[in-house]
Amino acid sequence: MHKIQLNPDLVERSRGHRGRVQAFHRIDPRKTAHLIIDMQNGFVEPGGAVEIPLAREIVPNINKVSAEMRRAGGVNVFLRFTYDETEATPWTVWYNVIASPESKRASAEAFWEGAHGHQLWPKLEVQDDDLIVNKTRFSGFTPGTSELDRILKERGIETVIISGTMSNCCSESTARDAQQMNYQVVFLADANATLTDEEHNATLNNVQTLFGDVLMVDDVPHLWR
Repeated sequence: MHKIQLNPDLVERSRGHRGRVQAFHRIDPRKTAHLIIDMQNGFVEPGGAVEIPLAREIVPNINKVSAEMRRAGGVNVFLRFTYDETEATPWTVWYNVIASPESKRASAEAFWEGAHGHQLWPKLEVQDDDLIVNKTRFSGFTPGTSELDRILKERGIETVIISGTMSNCCSESTARDAQQMNYQVVFLADANATLTDEEHNATLNNVQTLFGDVLMVDDVPHLWR
């Protein structure tokens, strides 16, 4: 598990801007979605194409939040990073400029729909009422690359609770876009994972300063009270 460290100066800065540390105190669980980001074999499995070893350690916490969401009347949405050569607007800057040919090939082989790497990690507790949604960008809210925003709006969702991997990539990108699209964002410090503590804590500090609340898994049941 990551060694979590929020910078006290940044927490105080957020307090000065908000008038309080925690922005969201009265959350309706029936209008809340738990977004589980990219907890797929390709990220979680030992030797996976983009293995994040610490992602395996957060699985019990993710399952705990998922169970709480079901109990409270919210919804769990499992997002899957997907490589799709047929999409209308290909992600050419990422795959053809930033990524090496070897990286592109590994991603294409691991994350096309139906591939082993694309499937959800088997130790996740996924039930029939949970949703599984594909995305082809880091953020689940990039227009034209996922049905996430439409699905949430149809359900009247106002708040998103974010867990998964990588903290500083797909999890943070989704959190940033969610807030700018008028969702309340709760980012779970002990249910997200990336490669290093430094990267993880940089994300936590960014979110706390500008994009939402950073909380722990055990704080979730108290959000409804």
